[in-house]
Amino acid sequence: MITAYCVVCKEKGVEMSAPEISKTTKGGFMAKGKHEECGTTVCAMMSKDNAEKAIENGAKKDY
Repeated sequence: MITAYCVVCKEKGVEMSAPEISKTTKGGFMAKGKHEECGTTVCAMMSKDNAEKAIENGAKKDY
């Protein structure tokens, strides 16, 4: 699973529900999903290798 930081709860390492992997304008990769406890959208920046692994593990590809 992909983990991120929730800015509303101030909680580190929250698991995303239904993550989507997208490409930034500068060529990086990021995962965007929902925090199940508070419903906030959380994001995590990642490398190309981690993005490809997440897509193989079931994350939606958005690019």
